[in-house]
Amino acid sequence: MKRRPPGGPSFVSIDFETANPSPDSACAIGIAVVRNGEVAERLAWLIRPPRLYFHPFFIGIHGITPARVAAEPTFDRVWREVAGLIGGLDIVAHNAAFDSKVMAASLRAYGLALPDNRWFCTVRIARRLWPGWPSYRLSAVAARMGISFRHHDAAEDAAACAAIAALACRETGALTLMELARRLKL
Repeated sequence: MKRRPPGGPSFVSIDFETANPSPDSACAIGIAVVRNGEVAERLAWLIRPPRLYFHPFFIGIHGITPARVAAEPTFDRVWREVAGLIGGLDIVAHNAAFDSKVMAASLRAYGLALPDNRWFCTVRIARRLWPGWPSYRLSAVAARMGISFRHHDAAEDAAACAAIAALACRETGALTLMELARRLKL
């Protein structure tokens, strides 16, 4: 039997908060960089969206207002730093369809190229690995895993998602997110 090398997966977890229903209205991004199965860095940026229209419902979710982001950099300026941290790593998000759509729309709004990183979703991972739970919302999955965090804070959400993905890898013995996806037949 082959022994696995020590360590775990390396990837980046991403979470976006938006100002309104438009996918290019990112007003915050959080990332957690995972190296060898452990969160090594956790960063967040407030972003000035292309239009300073914030729907009250969205403000109620994350607490970010137009006044808080009026002097913040736009997505294209934040992206330079974020892209350097992501590099060629796999990306994971809780409800990756949402976050990948926000990233694509925000990049498109500034004429920037979409990177070809692979995306994975901790909602899909959790549903497959831990079936039958009453909810797969980030807060519910994190609570079941004993992960405490401040929900709807982009850095906190990204770190919670990263911890869920790393735990899923440990539980299945996967050393990469791709290997995890294969094992779970995702």
